[in-house]
Amino acid sequence: MKKLGSVALAAAIGLGGSLFQPVAAEAATLPSLVAYVRGGDVYVSKGATEKRLTTGGGHARPRWSPNGQQLAYLRSGQLWTMKADGSGQRRLTTRPAAGPSWSPDGKWIAFASLSCSGGPGVYRIAAGATAAKPEVLFPRDCRTEALPAERTATAQAGGSLNERLRTDDAVAWSPDGTRVAFRGGDCESVYDSCLTIGTVAGGDEKTVAAYGGGSLQNSGFAVVPSWRADGAKLSWTAYQEGETPAESKPVHVIEYDTATGAKRTVGSAMDRELAYIDSARAVITSQNNGGSWVTLLALATGARTPIRTGSQPSVQPLPH
Repeated sequence: MKKLGSVALAAAIGLGGSLFQPVAAEAATLPSLVAYVRGGDVYVSKGATEKRLTTGGGHARPRWSPNGQQLAYLRSGQLWTMKADGSGQRRLTTRPAAGPSWSPDGKWIAFASLSCSGGPGVYRIAAGATAAKPEVLFPRDCRTEALPAERTATAQAGGSLNERLRTDDAVAWSPDGTRVAFRGGDCESVYDSCLTIGTVAGGDEKTVAAYGGGSLQNSGFAVVPSWRADGAKLSWTAYQEGETPAESKPVHVIEYDTATGAKRTVGSAMDRELAYIDSARAVITSQNNGGSWVTLLALATGARTPIRTGSQPSVQPLPH
């Protein structure tokens, strides 16, 4: 397949957002800290300066607590937390974990791990307890089963961007605490790849994106979900190979209206990992000059400002 340039990629998915050139980080004004990953370590920045919170590599998917005072993150494929300044680093479980997300009351952290069915499942664990035991959220049928044996946790590394994203099991807890968005679910019995919104109380599941199988003549993935603070929008990172070039889309970001089910593409080709600031702005990971940049994105106009080199951004919540 012929490799497309960034302009051609943008045209391929019908995006109007303009491409940017790197500018000084001081040009970006952020209301709160953004946590992100570069070189396997976690950093925080508001644009003008940055602080490194971890060393040694192997860190991924930092996620702010609702009060903005802690971060959950992955370290060598296991779930850890730390304070906003990088102190108090603490492992919560030895069970392999992926993509953590805090409950809105800050009492629990959801994460993905192997389920009793052999596929990806979603667990929750008490955020502040010592030696807490994970509890199953999804699939519902695993809630009454014994937890599967723990396997050796490994940090995700190597492979192409598409290969890494395709198996990324990051989860996202809804702002009202009632739902969790996650890759996979019961829909995998019909489709080759899918994204689900599950109801915490009853375990019901709703498919919101699907690829291959079930009469769908495509392949792809929908991963790394992210809720807007009002719960009205859910975004995720997507990729699609259709039957024709016109039906194919490189990595891009989808925004989903949780009331109507309407979907739209936001940003430009190769954007991924959107995290909302508010209803008008978000931060994303974008590709520029062959590298990954944490970038400020205006959701209505597509205007974009690079902040720092890095990926996997998470926005610190502002005090209510």
